[in-house]
Amino acid sequence: MRLKVKTHAQTEMIDVTGEVQKQVTDSGMENGLCMVFVPHTTAAVTINESADPAVKQDILMVLNKIVPWKEAYRHMEGNSPAHLKTTLVGSSEVIGVENGQLVLGTWQGIFFCEFDGPRNRKLDIRLIPA
Repeated sequence: MRLKVKTHAQTEMIDVTGEVQKQVTDSGMENGLCMVFVPHTTAAVTINESADPAVKQDILMVLNKIVPWKEAYRHMEGNSPAHLKTTLVGSSEVIGVENGQLVLGTWQGIFFCEFDGPRNRKLDIRLIPA
């Protein structure tokens, strides 16, 4: 299954939990694993707090400090910081599914992380029944 994700900023985190859960529900799978994979080298996926929007802002603020846009990068496209952030955050997550529901903590959500936007992106979802 593939989700389309439209991003609107150079760096942003988009909560995709609802869309991923919909794919699980629509599949009819009761128990197993849900793998979420980002097939891009300048975008990532992570699980973190979804209740307070300030958490997303804090994560992006720190990533931008750790990996600044202005540096003596050698990559000719000029988006080396996006590649580095993707490496730090990661391209996939695996989430358990029990009774047709994603097994996430009370405050957890699944976030698509854009590091070189705005763009039209994809998010692959693979369901593995128990």
